[in-house]
Amino acid sequence: MSTALYDLSIPVLDKALAGLDHVYKKGEAYAEEAEIAPEVLLQSRLFPNMLPLISQMRIAASLSKAYPFRATGQTPPVYEDDETSFADVYATIAKARKDIASISADEINGQEDFEFTVKLGPRGDVPFTSISYLQGFTLPNVYFHCTTAYNILRHNGVPLGKFDFFGG
Repeated sequence: MSTALYDLSIPVLDKALAGLDHVYKKGEAYAEEAEIAPEVLLQSRLFPNMLPLISQMRIAASLSKAYPFRATGQTPPVYEDDETSFADVYATIAKARKDIASISADEINGQEDFEFTVKLGPRGDVPFTSISYLQGFTLPNVYFHCTTAYNILRHNGVPLGKFDFFGG
């Protein structure tokens, strides 16, 4: 029995973003309760040379919404990356989830061997297939940035547990 590309990607990416939304909501509630300015928490980091909390969401949302479009030969939507508040964070996550859901199983299933390139900074254009891009790039990166967001919030005192990572 084989698993369809849709099942390996769309619900998994949506679940990761749902979990991310959940931990940000717990972070916002904690900031309010602890009287921490929201922008302070959104700009917090684990280490000075790491990206702040708000950037973790931007990257996770960007990678998630890009995947199904690239895997089907379409141009991914471009976001402004201008979020400054928790409301902006939730709106971006919701938009990414909506964009992911716009790709149907019929569009993506059977595209495992579809070839394309992605420009990755100084590495230039890197060749992928839809399945190699999902398994070797998108999912590891999405989980990395969701985990880093969770860790930044936890480091700042937000009462999170393992099940919060999965959406509560």
